[in-house]
Amino acid sequence: MNTLIQSRLQDYLEQSAGALARPPAVSFEFFPPGDAAMEMTLWRSIKRLAPLQPRFVSVTYGADGSTRERTHQVVTRVLHDTALTPAPHLTCVGTDRESLLAIARDYWRAGVRHIVALRGDPAGGAGDYQPHPGGYAHAVDLVRGLKSVADFEISVAAYPETHPEAASVESDLAALRAKIDAGASRAITQFFFDTSVFLRFRDRCAAAGIGTTLVPGILPITRLPQLLRFAARCGASVPDWLRARFEGLEDDARTRRLISAAVAISQVESLAREGVDEFHFYTLNRAELSFAICHALGLRAGGVAA
Repeated sequence: MNTLIQSRLQDYLEQSAGALARPPAVSFEFFPPGDAAMEMTLWRSIKRLAPLQPRFVSVTYGADGSTRERTHQVVTRVLHDTALTPAPHLTCVGTDRESLLAIARDYWRAGVRHIVALRGDPAGGAGDYQPHPGGYAHAVDLVRGLKSVADFEISVAAYPETHPEAASVESDLAALRAKIDAGASRAITQFFFDTSVFLRFRDRCAAAGIGTTLVPGILPITRLPQLLRFAARCGASVPDWLRARFEGLEDDARTRRLISAAVAISQVESLAREGVDEFHFYTLNRAELSFAICHALGLRAGGVAA
């Protein structure tokens, strides 16, 4: 490893601590584990991040409902074994309306008050999206359905670089506004790396009369090839400068982590200077990078700055 690079990055991380006027609010996304080893990693990560007192922790729901039971198990354990607020994902894919509303009723009875409502994508990302017969066609329909069950707090998705299936920027904004008008109270964005992408999107939302909270989705990078696959599926751009920073580091995980943390901290600080005070971290069930970024931004156990 280049020790000079390592030293400078570590200095940067230390100097960034407390750089914001006050620590931001945060939330974390996890996915249900597929085996015993992944389950241990998940709960270690939740335990590590819990002292930061996130507003909520979301738990994803696999394409075509493939992780429904595992999602429910994670949510139930978060409710019973932690002081965290769980926000399970719920999608339109692969399920009829009554089944989805039954899931929502069960969640409400169990004490869940926050749901992330999404349209969802076909399993494996293959083929065009087709609504389930008797199901909800779009996320806005799911939001209305959830609100008919109970007064859930509902988060929805937003796309700073426009949803890849949207006919236009305008139609994508119209779809977001419809979700907010239907009862959603927060929009969490797809990940991005160019701060100006989010700021332009925020301006477009304001011009379209969308006044809800827009929460930037932050993805700490673990491996560049994985990131490029994610980005290709969701239409997110990866700047050339970011690709260049990870060149030649395929076998150097430690330096990758340092660079990833530095990139994310710089991104969040830049957004905070523009008035953003809430962030959602896509953790990929790994606590280390998200914890380091939050620590550098002033978050400590108890959710306050040291």
